[in-house]
Amino acid sequence: MDMIEKSPEKTHFSVVEVAKIMGISRVAILKKITLGRLPAQKVGRSYVIARADLETALGSVVSPEQRKEIEHIVKGAVKEYGVTFCRLGKEE
Repeated sequence: MDMIEKSPEKTHFSVVEVAKIMGISRVAILKKITLGRLPAQKVGRSYVIARADLETALGSVVSPEQRKEIEHIVKGAVKEYGVTFCRLGKEE
């Protein structure tokens, strides 16, 4: 994440840069792109990843869709296990 913080003006990152940031191989990044797990734009024969998409992939930003999904899951858990949660909260 250091590379992201060091270049706040940078809007897009190469596959190699993203691989370094995420600590995985360039091939693994390309696989994530082809499987649709990491949004990217093709530029010539290469791909670039937008800063917002990279931040979402790193978990530093929660998209509105993800926020809605999380809220839905939490509401369901509270509805189903609310009493249990209260009891667990009172344990010492």
